[in-house]
Amino acid sequence: MGEDFTQIWVYLSTTPLLGLTITLVAYQVGTWIYTKANLNPLLNPVLIAVLMLVGVLMLTDTDYPTYFDGAQFVHFMLGPATVALAVPLYQQFQKVKGSFLMILAAILAGSVSAALSAIAVAWAMGVSRETLLSIAPKSVTAPIAMGIAEATGGVPSLTAVLVILTGIIGAVLGTWTLNALRIKDWRARGLAIGTASHGIGTARALQINQVAGAFASLAMGLNGLATAVLLPVILGLIF
Repeated sequence: MGEDFTQIWVYLSTTPLLGLTITLVAYQVGTWIYTKANLNPLLNPVLIAVLMLVGVLMLTDTDYPTYFDGAQFVHFMLGPATVALAVPLYQQFQKVKGSFLMILAAILAGSVSAALSAIAVAWAMGVSRETLLSIAPKSVTAPIAMGIAEATGGVPSLTAVLVILTGIIGAVLGTWTLNALRIKDWRARGLAIGTASHGIGTARALQINQVAGAFASLAMGLNGLATAVLLPVILGLIF
């Protein structure tokens, strides 16, 4: 058995299949643990998968470009997966249509506060300007956030890490935070999660409630648009 595993690893390590295989396996393990724990948010499958992947790459001394040669297929699928979030949004269209002004106000407030709070904390900690610009778009879905960071002078790779961390934290703590604040309206809960923690938070919202998931999907998309427009203006005023 050990020899068979070694042969499989040797074969995979010389092909782009390595990154794709370990990514899918890590996520399946994370999902299994998450399901067995009755969907405990502390055991978010993305968090488990990330930790497993980091461990494997460190133990095998595999560099990131080699890993990404295979994992880029998963990266490509982020686009279709994001578009697919329009399905629950369509199913809840009447509720969305009747809450347009509330949605608009929530997205604008959430977009601005997410950026300003990140900038304020980073500034107080004395980080470099480049790092500050990388942190500012952390609540936006990764492709948009990386584009904003590159356009404003940040480091896209650092932004990507911060986006993932923000999403995981939102998925883990979002429900407890909203419960503590006694926010019971599923529309408001979905908007908050989608605005603050993009795709990972939206996936969590869809697991909890369809209405919350639909509003989170909408918030994720609109927050990306609002941040892409507003953040350069905010940064221009600050700097």
